[in-house]
Order: sequence, then structure tokens, then C-alpha cells
Amino acid sequence: MTASEPKTFTAADADAAKSWPFEEARRLIKRMERVKKTGPVIFETGYGPSGLPHIGTFQEVARTTMVRRAFELLTSRETKLVCFSDDMDGLRKVPDNLPNKEMLERHLQMPLTKIPDPFGSNESFAYHNNARLRAFLDQFGFDYDFVSSTEQYQSGAFDATLMRMLEKYDDVMNVILPTIGDERRQTYSPFLPISPSTGRVLYVPMLERDANAGTVVFEDENGEKVKTSITGGAVKLQWKADWAGRWFALGVDYEMAGEDLTESTKLSSRIVRALGGVPPEGFNYQLFLDETGKKISKSKGNGISIDEWLTYASPESLSLYVFQAPKKAKKLYFDIIPKTVDEYWTWVQKYRDQAGGKALDNPVWHVHQGTPPVDTPPVSFALLLNLVSASGSADPDVLRGFIKKYRPDASDNELAATDEMIAFAGRYFDDFIKPHKKFRAPDARERAALEMLSARFKELGEGGEENDYQTAVFDAGKAQNYENIREWFKGLYEVVFGQSDGPRMGAFTRIFGAAETAKLIDAGLSRR
Repeated sequence: MTASEPKTFTAADADAAKSWPFEEARRLIKRMERVKKTGPVIFETGYGPSGLPHIGTFQEVARTTMVRRAFELLTSRETKLVCFSDDMDGLRKVPDNLPNKEMLERHLQMPLTKIPDPFGSNESFAYHNNARLRAFLDQFGFDYDFVSSTEQYQSGAFDATLMRMLEKYDDVMNVILPTIGDERRQTYSPFLPISPSTGRVLYVPMLERDANAGTVVFEDENGEKVKTSITGGAVKLQWKADWAGRWFALGVDYEMAGEDLTESTKLSSRIVRALGGVPPEGFNYQLFLDETGKKISKSKGNGISIDEWLTYASPESLSLYVFQAPKKAKKLYFDIIPKTVDEYWTWVQKYRDQAGGKALDNPVWHVHQGTPPVDTPPVSFALLLNLVSASGSADPDVLRGFIKKYRPDASDNELAATDEMIAFAGRYFDDFIKPHKKFRAPDARERAALEMLSARFKELGEGGEENDYQTAVFDAGKAQNYENIREWFKGLYEVVFGQSDGPRMGAFTRIFGAAETAKLIDAGLSRR
């Protein structure tokens, strides 16, 4: 696929852009004007490696990158994206989609970096999942700095923030305690010590605190009172305080989060203010849902995984889907893939002739960070699926032959763009269309219309105009007095293609051939 030469945009073009990444970038600009910060502007995304990386993680990095690039265009400032792994957290429960569950059960409450890898390929469970995270972020070409929570705590990078948290302990507690139940208030502390006897992360109250010395006293699991420094990885911060501490320590300027973390975002922002910092800008996006309308969960493994999407469609189509309407809850299941693929190529085609703010608001500018491809396939993904269905073959040579007949002027680059889609179409058809095809016999009115249509296609022959074939379909339905022409098309698709939806018949007949399409119709007529 040939990438386009980057278009040149002026400050006026950027000011005219209205897509959501630019709107977010403008809110961030206002924050930076308030704090008067020098140096790189820090964007962050967080990841909890208690489960395998999933599509929700990808979409957060993708969307944050889109805001980052819009901000850079508007300001020309240096930026950095931090991908932060909460890998010092204790394992609270064993995810459903992992092997060696019994081993993991024995390591509950242990820091994720201290738990053996259930897959047996890495130093620890966290390192395995961190490697998976980095691999698929690299696959998409994201520019990021990976940061491990464990390394930050143990190296001392968070020591100053921990000391500040201890100094402001009462203020932090005043933020958190009103938001939790009475029972939990009795044991809550922003500091979670690591047990010197078991190595587990402990949710216990602090019996004594010394802000000057930087020490706390707590009761260990064996009943002994332990005095420990809060620095050097001897303790970690509990969730909302940890998020706030990370923002404060790293100087994070922008981080978005799912709508389920709206209240956590507010509380962590209040903690940052209690520490004397300024919370980052960001927004709460709506979550992806599976086919049944339930939230996609990394522990349950429901919904579509990254690998599953990439089995049936390109990375760019996935990026387009996450770009669209981030504040709207959307179902993420296999049926939306063909539509999204075709929408992606439609936007690529539009970008060629766009300029200024309209080009910057085109999703593919954000998907490709300014350099979308030039060449587009001569046929849609939906039409390819129907060709595979009708021909009974996903052989690239067979399908290429159909395409060349339909678009003899298609360039080698355009055909190359189609080759990738042909492979995707074959897999998608085998897994999601073929198992559900159900042919039926036509009723009397459908039979009369189909007989008329078959005869007309034979009369028109090969090489006819697409509109002529399409008109023949409408004429056949009108001749049988269909008041709602959609009923006619639905019957045509069910009898001829074995499904309730189907191709635009003019384009399909032009590419598949009038005689071959007539044969399909005749086969449908033979069903009793």
C-alpha cells in the first residue's frame, strides 16, 4: 500500500478542525497555559497486568495518541506518551482465561511481578503480560515509553511522592474515607505494605506514622508489629492514591479513562491537589460492550480480542472503530467488522480531495498520523464476501479475475490493496457467513419476479452497465407489485444467496457476470 505524502497544514487549518481529538487537545492547551509547565507534555495510559492485554487497552492508547498528535499540530510542543503498568499490584482474583489456575490461586495477594508466569515463558506473570502489551502496541506502531510500577517503586523514583503522601496523610484520608463503607474505613490506608514474612500486599491500617523519618508501623500477617520505611519498594500506594501518586510523580498532563472510573478520576484528582499538584486533563470514554451488551472484561475474555479482529480485518479498520464516537457505548462484536472495513476505505478515498480542517477531521488522518494510503481497493469488503459466497471460492486468483473484469483499469497497487482483503474475506465467510446460510424455495410472486430477472440478465449479457443490471432487478420487483421493494430484495437474497442481506445487485452482476448470476437465480428457482 502506498502511503500518501503528508499534506501541509497551516495554523488556520488546525484551528478549523473540530473532530474530538482536536477539541481534547484544545482543553489540554488551556491546562498547560494555567500551569505554565516547561519541557515535554506528558500523556499517560495505564494498564493492569492481572489479565491478558485486550482491545480496551489498545483503544485507550490509540485514542490518547490521536489527542497527542492533534496537540502537537496545534502547539508544536514536545510530547511523550507513558504506558504505565500497575505490575506491583497484588493479584486479587484469578482471571477466567488463564492456565495453571491452581498455581495462581496459591499466589493471591502477591505482587504481580512476584507471581510465576502461568504460561512458563517469562520471569513472572506481570512480565509475561507486559511483554504481550508491548508486542501488540509495537505491532500498531505506537510511540510510547513503557514504565513499570515495580521498577518505579523499587528504584526510588516514587520516593519523593511517597514522602509527600505521608506528610499529607490526613488530607488524603479526608478525601477517601467519606467515599467508602464503615467497615473498610477501619482498616483503610493509602499505604499498602509488602509483608516481610509472606511477600504479600497487605490491606492493613497504619498503627503509627512518622512523616519526618518516612516510616510507618503495621501488623504483619504473623501478628508481629513491623516498622518499615515507605521508600524503596517496601510499600505501595492503594488504587486511587496510587493513581494520584503516579500523576504527581511523573507530571502527567493528560490521561483519559473509562466511564466506570469517573468517580475514581475525581477522587484521584482531589488527592493530587492535596499533594500540591495539578491533576491532568482528560475525559471519561464509554466502554465497549460484547454482543449481549455486557462490558468487555480482560478477566472474562468476552468480546473481540486484538488477534481476533486482525484475523478478519486490518489494524487500520480497528483504529477507525475506536476513533468513532468515544463517548458513546458501542457493541464490539464480529458483525461490525465488514461495515467498518468499508467505512475505512471510504474515508481513505475522501481524504485525497480534502484539505484544511476537513482533512484533519477525516478519521484516517488520525488513524495514520497524517499519512493515510493513496490506493484503495476497486471493490468493497461486502462485495468480496458476496463473491466468495456466490463462487464458492476464496481463491485469490479466481477473485482477482472477477475484479479485473469489473475494473480492468485497476492499478497494481489497487489490486494489491485488494489482496489483503481477499484473505480476510475468505476467513470471515468461513467462520461467520457460511455456517448460517439457509436457502429456501421462492413463493409464487418471488418465482415470477426471479424468472423475469433471470431472463433479463441473459438478454443483457456480459459487459452491460451496472445501472442496467440494477434497473432490471427493480423492474422485476415492480412487475410483481411489491409495495415495499425491500421485501422483494429480501426474498431475492434468501432464495439466491441463503441470507437475508446481500449485495447491490447491479455491481454484483457486473463483476460476477450476467450469465453466472442468472445461473444462481435459476438454481434458486429449482428449489421446492
